[in-house]
Amino acid sequence: MVSSKYIYYLFLMNALINIVNFVPRVLVFTRFHGALPSILISTVIGTLLLYGFTTALSSFKGQGLPEIFNANLPRFFSFLLLIIYACFWFLAGIITMLSFADITTRYVSPDISPYAVIIGFLLLSIICSRLSAESILYALETLLYLSTPVIVYMLVKALINPAFSWDAVMQVITYMWTKPKYVTLAGATFIFSGYYNLAIFNRNFKNLKTRYLWTIPLLGLVILLITFLVPIGYHGTIGVEDHVFSWFSTADSIRMEMFIIERVLFLFYTVYLTLSMLSTVVHWHVGLELFKGAFQSKAGKLPSKKVDWWIMIPFAIGTLVLMNYLNQIRMAQLGQWFLNIRFANEFILLAILFYVKRRSAKRT
Repeated sequence: MVSSKYIYYLFLMNALINIVNFVPRVLVFTRFHGALPSILISTVIGTLLLYGFTTALSSFKGQGLPEIFNANLPRFFSFLLLIIYACFWFLAGIITMLSFADITTRYVSPDISPYAVIIGFLLLSIICSRLSAESILYALETLLYLSTPVIVYMLVKALINPAFSWDAVMQVITYMWTKPKYVTLAGATFIFSGYYNLAIFNRNFKNLKTRYLWTIPLLGLVILLITFLVPIGYHGTIGVEDHVFSWFSTADSIRMEMFIIERVLFLFYTVYLTLSMLSTVVHWHVGLELFKGAFQSKAGKLPSKKVDWWIMIPFAIGTLVLMNYLNQIRMAQLGQWFLNIRFANEFILLAILFYVKRRSAKRT
């Protein structure tokens, strides 16, 4: 069992990695069409989902979704739901991995084969995602302690840079009262979705009730505003749309005088490569455990660790196939579809959990 502080780490990991993933692109494209009100509304929605999900899971101490579903739902529905959610978690990891493979070949080493990059990422993700949940959580804590101060330093460096235009930021703020869009809400709420990894990691928590959950919406709001406004401050309200990965273009605009590494981009890439691999490992670990849980015996016994390879290899092959099929435009579309479906799916999963909770209470 681990302490409740790891709930914050799961949230922080997901929030930080989405600074550079598809969330900034969604916010930038809708900057004149409800991005700012969407950020405020998504903070409220994310907070409600957070409290709802942790409240529902608190009734099932030491249990993940496989144990909860298998004990309280008909076997067919339990099996179907676990397989669907397992594929969904694997897809989340695949999108993060493919996105960073593209970033690597685009910004760091254009001469290297993208297949060499993705195979390296796949090997690391498969090996690490088979570790125990406690080991992954401890690694998460260590890497966040190392990465977060560096990220904070780079964000402060970006905000105090003379090249940062507060006039561009103020111009976007004038669109505060425009009507928000579903796609923007779906993207902005993803910042708060790290706690959904409790679907498996709840097995390792003594108690989900913690006094400081209110800090998550405050931190999430700050991260969302920084994610949205900093690239606009550097590239302008119009020019920011021309950048595929606006945050990497922003990092490449910043210099560190009198430091070992002058270009912030290299430091930024290293930190976010670590976080992206960590995010993929967490998602694939959850997906793996959900997949194995679908085949859990009536006595509660899970398939052996040897089965892990038979589950992971098809998804690794699927990653390579997707990489061959997806270009930059299709990748962006896939990311947007994922965000849209995920947003609706979080309400569905929460409704299922409350139904299971009520059914379990009646049985006892």
